[in-house]
Amino acid sequence: QVQLVESGGGLVQAGGSLRLSCATSGIIFYINAMGWYRQAPGKQRELVAVISSGGTTNYADSVKGRFTISRDNTRNTVYLQMNSLKPEDTAVYSCDTRYYGDDLWGQGTQDTVSS
Repeated sequence: QVQLVESGGGLVQAGGSLRLSCATSGIIFYINAMGWYRQAPGKQRELVAVISSGGTTNYADSVKGRFTISRDNTRNTVYLQMNSLKPEDTAVYSCDTRYYGDDLWGQGTQDTVSS
């Protein structure tokens, strides 16, 4: 079964940290670029971070220096370490990859940062 399953979200105070995981199955993980996106209430979904199959990373300006994306090809899992969280980081976070030309999404995980 092809699927992406996120975990690790929750409620945290400003300045705290969360680590998100996205476990994949049914895809050839090591050749896929993986991305983390987020969507806050009333806002469009935005790209947070992306990691290539070779490990090259890119980040949205709003999270540079605070978030780190990484991957473990032995576990078919991509991670998002989020530090120094701010209330404006509150959103539903989803992982994404391309699967035969289409976007494949997880169900998302809610992260709430209280001030």
